Amino acid sequence: MERLHSWQVSITEALDIQLRLAAKVSKVSEVATPRFIAGVDISVGKTREMATGAVIVLSYPELRLVETKIVNEKLNFPYIPGLLSFRESPLILAACEKLTVTPDLILVDGQGVAHPRRLGLASHLGLFLDIPTIGCAKSRLCGSHKELGVEPGSSVELVDNGEVIGAVLRTKLGVSPIYVSIGHKVDLQTAVHWVLECCWGYRVPEPTRIAHLTAGGNLKMERTAPTSKEVYQGKLFV
Repeated sequence: MERLHSWQVSITEALDIQLRLAAKVSKVSEVATPRFIAGVDISVGKTREMATGAVIVLSYPELRLVETKIVNEKLNFPYIPGLLSFRESPLILAACEKLTVTPDLILVDGQGVAHPRRLGLASHLGLFLDIPTIGCAKSRLCGSHKELGVEPGSSVELVDNGEVIGAVLRTKLGVSPIYVSIGHKVDLQTAVHWVLECCWGYRVPEPTRIAHLTAGGNLKMERTAPTSKEVYQGKLFV
């Protein structure tokens, strides 16, 4: 793991760090056919002071769950839109350090370069971990786009100040789209491809969906880890 900076920073320092690290994000894909795909997410407690960071690793192409790690820690940075990576990254990175399996690709429930300063959570984590990452956000932080088709797999560019910063992607019929963006070491076309590869019947891809359930303590499983097809058939439930 790269130790790029301290997490004990002021808001002004955090803004400066984002601008500096954004220039280091690679938009050249280094993803071939991954053997292991990870998903990360956090769940914040009722007091908003404690949180659980979770990382899960799935094998590909089966998308079978092979490892989960969680960390419960105090949040040391205030909730400030646009600076959430300084609040959430330390927990996620601590969970990732516990992994015995090294993922080839990480899907993040958050923004990548689709961010006002082009450094959201997915990009921040990618730089620290030096692993290809993809942002898979459920809401838009910045930018605008044309009308999106209703068919699953439809996508349009997300544009901010004339720059393409991501893609708006329909993953399931009749549900809201998700916002896909480059995290690190991946191009946008490749990012959209792997998000669709990991969407098996739900709005969000399996890695981030299962990470979300894990962080919230809502993952209930049979003794043996099921494949995602078995998940869809109801053997994994909440």
